[in-house]
Amino acid sequence: MTRDFAIEARGLVKDFAGRRVLDGIDLAVPSGTIYGLLGPNGAGKTTLLRALLGIIDPDAGQRRLLGEEAPLKAARLIGYLPEERGLYPAMTAREAIAFMGALRGLPLAEGRRRAAALLAAHGLGEAAGRAIRTLSKGMAQTVQLLGTLVHRPRLIVLDEPFSGLDALNQERLETLIRAEAAGGATVLFSTHVIAHAERLCERIAIIADGRARFEGSVEEARAKLRPEVRLGTRAADGAWRAALPPGAARDSDGIWHFALPENGIEPLLRALIDGDAGIETLSIERPGLHEAFVAIAGEAAAAQMGAAGVLAA
Repeated sequence: MTRDFAIEARGLVKDFAGRRVLDGIDLAVPSGTIYGLLGPNGAGKTTLLRALLGIIDPDAGQRRLLGEEAPLKAARLIGYLPEERGLYPAMTAREAIAFMGALRGLPLAEGRRRAAALLAAHGLGEAAGRAIRTLSKGMAQTVQLLGTLVHRPRLIVLDEPFSGLDALNQERLETLIRAEAAGGATVLFSTHVIAHAERLCERIAIIADGRARFEGSVEEARAKLRPEVRLGTRAADGAWRAALPPGAARDSDGIWHFALPENGIEPLLRALIDGDAGIETLSIERPGLHEAFVAIAGEAAAAQMGAAGVLAA
């Protein structure tokens, strides 16, 4: 393990009541990046985050957080937003943020000053003196997120941060995550929403059944599948059809679909032209992260995510 990574893990294993929840997971999160743990609910993402942070200990394996083999030694440098949200309802928004900063070693007076500035910067300045119980759900979630950031952590860990947020607040959170990374922080977040990972992440791990089915860049994940060709021809048949690759299929609109041949599109183009196919439409489309997820994690994991209507957002 090296210090070029904010987080490293090797062979993490965790069992609960005889069930293996983490099954030998390897992970490497480069410093200063936005990194996503992508997988359906119950895949083991929350357990993995807790094991990385030292909230629970793995049964086997190694982990290093910000250079520390004992993760809790780095606790003051970390901002953690758990999946289970919780604030003291009688506290004001400003005091709640300051209190969360104090838990990470930030003096209360400085925490209050930063809290007021953060609330104002995120359009909640008027809510600074209001009790948490008087805020909307979205406002309260924003307050908890700001409390996660108030001590200016080097590593930000967010467990399902988009859960329960409307589209506007999801967009604001994406903007905030990008800003934190631009400022030098490392951001690790878990999600079951593929669209968030595709828009935000430089690198991802696809987690299913307690295992990391893939770990690498989003581009590397998409490269697991060949680009798809969509071809429309004026002629319905002809000798040119022999040049179509195996597996080519025609949809109800008469458009051919097939994976880009390994030798490229040029030989097929020559066959189409020489055979008077009459090319009307031709496009080459790269697979998205959704298609890559299905190929890597399998139809069952994709169906778990799709059942909740969360494949896109």
